[in-house]
Amino acid sequence: MELSTIKALAKQYAPEFIAVRHHLHMHPELSYQEFETSKFVQGKLAEYGIPFEVKATTGVVGMIEGRNPQSRVVALRADMDALPITEENEVPYKSTRPGIMHACGHDVHTTCLLGAARILSETKDQWDGTVKLIFQPGEEKNPGGASLLIKEGVLEHPRPSAIYALHVNPQLEVGQLSFRGGIAMASADEIYITVKGKGGHAAAPHWTTDTILVASHLVVALQQVISRNNNPFSPSVLSITAFQGGHTTNVIPTEVKLMGTFRAMDEQWRFRAHEIIRKITNELVASMGCEADIHIDVGYPCVYNNEQLYPKARALGEQFMGAAFVQETEMRMGAEDFGYYSQEIPGCFFRLGTANKAKGITAGVHTPVFNIDESAIETGIGMMATFGALGNL
Repeated sequence: MELSTIKALAKQYAPEFIAVRHHLHMHPELSYQEFETSKFVQGKLAEYGIPFEVKATTGVVGMIEGRNPQSRVVALRADMDALPITEENEVPYKSTRPGIMHACGHDVHTTCLLGAARILSETKDQWDGTVKLIFQPGEEKNPGGASLLIKEGVLEHPRPSAIYALHVNPQLEVGQLSFRGGIAMASADEIYITVKGKGGHAAAPHWTTDTILVASHLVVALQQVISRNNNPFSPSVLSITAFQGGHTTNVIPTEVKLMGTFRAMDEQWRFRAHEIIRKITNELVASMGCEADIHIDVGYPCVYNNEQLYPKARALGEQFMGAAFVQETEMRMGAEDFGYYSQEIPGCFFRLGTANKAKGITAGVHTPVFNIDESAIETGIGMMATFGALGNL
């Protein structure tokens, strides 16, 4: 299939799919609650004549067969959920649901995959193989919609040889893409610790086991998990993000609750660190006369871009965009449940430039003023269609 055909169709359909993005942006839904979004996607696939099935309650999996359907199978994935953020942008397509906003660009991802689906369906006599379209729920919340879809067999019958996904990048100018081989994003685990002890009057701390003091020592001590145990050449982050205990000035509480996140770029180190966190917590708290309950909610694995798939994907990006418009993606300690797919089959997770500094479109994701230069949608549609038609390991 000629790239010029994909380019022409992406350009032709861009206005239509910008309107699709507006609809999705106005009607955001939280993780695992994407009921209307799922129905909208199902309606579009039906309109394009693409068979589909529903998985994991709100997930939608479409299938397009080209020539020689069994000769090549690739998957294209987009996430659909929004965030619990109140939008502050004053735009005609502003969220109509207070407290919920597409602040991470999942409306863009879904739009681009729908656009690619239309192009691939209309041109299926021009490319070989089968394309699976994965519209996924719940990327923003554990256990991650990817894990649920995999359990329900989304990577089987047929099994793809490769999977691709894009993500908006508000630090990258519109009209540009970025790729990276190997580990591109960190794993993410949630930490919950409760320090329990004898509370009492703040004027008589010697009659208590001061849970505030013990928890404070623990926060400091946990920093050695990384500083004195991890290989400094493998990025890792441990952040305690919440310290909750007490409600007045003259009472030492019986409990203090800590929450935090642990991120790593090495799966083996990741689980060794869990044991170190437990050991430090239990032993330090016990040595100071308290007890600890600790729960580590194991979250998303690292996003790993297959070293064989990456150069081929980047080469297609350079052919489509021009080499000057393709960059190297920086490593990020952020996490993405695309990591579940990339642990199962060769994956390529790439970035779509959505910023426009001249227009003041630079706000980061997960903020109430996040937005994109919508000319990026044409690029996103074109690249996803290109990987569907031509991508392979």
